[in-house]
Amino acid sequence: MTIWTPDLSSLQGPRYLAIADALAADLSAGQLSPGDRLPTHRDLAYRLGITVGTVSRAYAEAHRRGLIEGEVGRGTYIRDNNRTGHSFLDLPVSEISPDLYDFTLNLPAKGQADQALAGTLGELSRGGNLSSLLEYQPDGGMHRHRAAGADWLAFTGLDVTPDQVTVTNGAQNGMLVSFAAVARPGDTVLTEFVSYPGIKEVAAMLNLRLVGVDMDEFGLRPDALEEACATHRPKALYCVPTLQNPTSRIMPEDRRREIVDIARKHGLTILEDDVYGLLPKDRLPPIAAIALDITIYITSLSKSIAPGLRVGYLYAPEKFIDPLGFAMRGDCRMATPLMAEIATRWIESGQAKSMSDWQCQEVVRRQALAAEILKGTDFETNPNSYHIWLRLPEPWRAEEFVAQLQARKVAVLPAEAFVVGRGHPPHAVRVCIGPALNLDHLRDGLSIIAETLKTPSRPAQTIV
Repeated sequence: MTIWTPDLSSLQGPRYLAIADALAADLSAGQLSPGDRLPTHRDLAYRLGITVGTVSRAYAEAHRRGLIEGEVGRGTYIRDNNRTGHSFLDLPVSEISPDLYDFTLNLPAKGQADQALAGTLGELSRGGNLSSLLEYQPDGGMHRHRAAGADWLAFTGLDVTPDQVTVTNGAQNGMLVSFAAVARPGDTVLTEFVSYPGIKEVAAMLNLRLVGVDMDEFGLRPDALEEACATHRPKALYCVPTLQNPTSRIMPEDRRREIVDIARKHGLTILEDDVYGLLPKDRLPPIAAIALDITIYITSLSKSIAPGLRVGYLYAPEKFIDPLGFAMRGDCRMATPLMAEIATRWIESGQAKSMSDWQCQEVVRRQALAAEILKGTDFETNPNSYHIWLRLPEPWRAEEFVAQLQARKVAVLPAEAFVVGRGHPPHAVRVCIGPALNLDHLRDGLSIIAETLKTPSRPAQTIV
C-alpha cells in the first residue's frame, strides 16, 4: 500500500473533488502508477483530518473518472487502463457508491471471479470448436458438465454419478423445476416459518400452498413438522439445513435424521437447498446423503463464487429424472451451455475450489468485524454466514427501523419478507455483509446500524 497523501493546499472546491483532482494530477506526473494500492478510507481520512465519508466520496469520484478500482482482499488501487483495452470488461466492477450501504442482497464478497472469467473467456476464444456451446443440449446438460457437477457435489459430502446430476441456471431455476416435478397445483409444501423469499415466488408461480413450520435454535422443530404433516397432508418439504436463510442456523446431524424419519413416515419428498453448504469450516452431511431416495438436492455457485454465473447443480432420485427433464424443457429448455462450460473449466482446474475457499476466509473476516461493531445488540448469525438476523429492541418495529436506516442510506430487509403465511413477523431485520465493497465500507455501514439502534424510535411519518 502506498503512503500517498495528496497536497490539497492549492486546490479549490469541495474536499472530495480536490482529492480526486490531486489523484489525477499525481497519476499524470508519474507519482502514482497503475497497480499502486491507495490508503484505506479511514487511513487517508486520518492523515487529512477529514471524515471517512469525504474520502469515500473522493474515491467514488475517482472511480467514476476511471482512475481507480476497488477489489475485496486487495483494496483500492490505481487502474491499469491498458490492461483490457476498451471492451465490456472495462465496465465498472460495481455500481455501488461507497456512501450507500445496500445490505439487502445475500451475495458473496467480490473476489477473483472477474479475473478468472477474463482468462477463461480468452481460452475459449482461442480454443475454437465452440459450436457445441451454441446448440441444444440434453435436458440435464452435457455429460462433461454433469460430471463437473458431480465433482462439485462431492465437496459438499454428496457422492453421486454424473447421470444423477442436472445442470441448472442457478438454484432458483433448480427450485422451480424441482417443485414442478414433485407437486401439482393446489398441493401443500412445508417450509421453515421464516424462509428464503424466493420460495414464495416459486409457490405462487406453480399455485402451491405454502405452510410455515415453527423453528427453534436448531432449525425446523420435529414435533412441529409432525403436527404439520398430520394437519396439512403435504407433498413436500423445502428447507435450508445449513446456514438457514435468514437465521443462519445449522441443523445438527441428529435433527437431520429426525426430519428424514418423519418425511419417510408421511411420504414427503425433501427439497434440500444447500447453496451455503461450502461456507462452514466443519461441514455436516447434507440431508440428501442420509436419504438419497427421498431427497432432491439443490445447490449453485452463487454463494460460493459469483451469483451472475447462474450455474447450479441438482441431484434427484431416479423417479424424478423424467419429470425434471419435462420441467426443464418447459422452463428454459436447458442450462446455458456457455456458462456451464465456464463453471466446468473452473471446477476441473481447481479454480472454483480456490475461489470458494477464499470466500470461506473472507466471510470469517467480515463476521469478526460485524461482531465487533454489533457487540451488545441482539443478533443471531454464524461465523461462516454472510447474513445476520438482527432482533430489534423495544420500542422499535421492523418497518420503522428500516425507514430510519433508509434515511441514512442503509438498506436492510424486514422480517416480514421472510415470514411464510400470515403469521406475525418478529421484530427483526436481515443484514447481508457480503455486498459491502470492502471491510471499511462494511464497518461504516454497520456502524450506522449500531448507532440507529441506540437512537429513540420515531414513526416514519405523521398519521392524522
